[in-house]
Amino acid sequence: MTSAALRSGAWKLLEMITTPLLPSDYLDLVSPLRAGADLRGRIEAVHPETGDAATIVIRPGRGWRGHTAGQYVRIGVDVDGRRLWRAYSITSPTNRQDGRVTITVKAIPDGKVSNHLVHRAKPGTLVQLDQPTGDFVLPKAQPAKVLYLTAGSGITPVMGMLRDVEFDDVVMVHCAPQPQDVIFRNELHDLVADEKLRLTEVHTDTDGVLDIARLDELVPDWADRETWACGPAGLLDAAEEFWSEHGVEERLHTERFRPSIVVAGDGGEVTFSATGKTVDADGATPLLDVGEEAGVLMPSGCRMGICFGCVTPLRAGAVRDLRTGEITEAEPGVLIQTCVSAAAGTCDIER
Repeated sequence: MTSAALRSGAWKLLEMITTPLLPSDYLDLVSPLRAGADLRGRIEAVHPETGDAATIVIRPGRGWRGHTAGQYVRIGVDVDGRRLWRAYSITSPTNRQDGRVTITVKAIPDGKVSNHLVHRAKPGTLVQLDQPTGDFVLPKAQPAKVLYLTAGSGITPVMGMLRDVEFDDVVMVHCAPQPQDVIFRNELHDLVADEKLRLTEVHTDTDGVLDIARLDELVPDWADRETWACGPAGLLDAAEEFWSEHGVEERLHTERFRPSIVVAGDGGEVTFSATGKTVDADGATPLLDVGEEAGVLMPSGCRMGICFGCVTPLRAGAVRDLRTGEITEAEPGVLIQTCVSAAAGTCDIER
């Protein structure tokens, strides 16, 4: 008998012994981060950054392939007995020697996962992980001049870049309500002291929302700089318009945490047929949010319409793509992305 046949026989014997569970279920208990297991991570530390933001230090399992600065990772967290998935930017450098990675999370009002991670996550907790992804990254050929334009938690992917690559000439304009709301503020000011960064903080509680035209004053050579921008939709919309008006839109790279809502309709009654729940929804709220608010277990991913982690059968009715206004009507086999689709009248989602 060959060694392969012996291993196969031994495994079948183990399966008989461990039924109704599988041998891998027991291995998960003693070595959840082992090679070959579902990709998981163990939270090893939680560091507060501001009153509503924290950095989560995670040791990923052996299947982790590494990331590129600026990318994000989907993380599955058990909250109140339900596994919820969210995407967060990776803020650690790619060459961290201890093999751990960090995400930095800002708690948002009613944010189930963000509030859990910021205020309740404990070292030792296991989380599910996907491989990192995203194209908001630096090019292989380093630009001569760089501008980072960020606001709020939009600083997180950029911090991963700052920690990963040093440029000769890099400027950051960052917006936050008050100085104490600036995530990574001490580290940013250390970079300024070391002459590795020129930083302008815009404190919106006293300075008001940044008028994008102020870049002419704050960064006079902004049009000559390769720019990476991340923050609220209003800031990014204004930046894209500003760069386009000046004919340098190819130098602007943006990252949005939520899709831009271009078209909203009247909404309607939404039925989640698998769970038997029916709720009224407006025409601007993604069905993913509607379902989660109703207590329906909804698959999710990037929440941006990119990863297709939320696709769900549409059984009846119609939905509207919030990015384009396109209407999708129910037909056999039709799938929709619930993170970018809203009710367009009465509809039935197979959840």
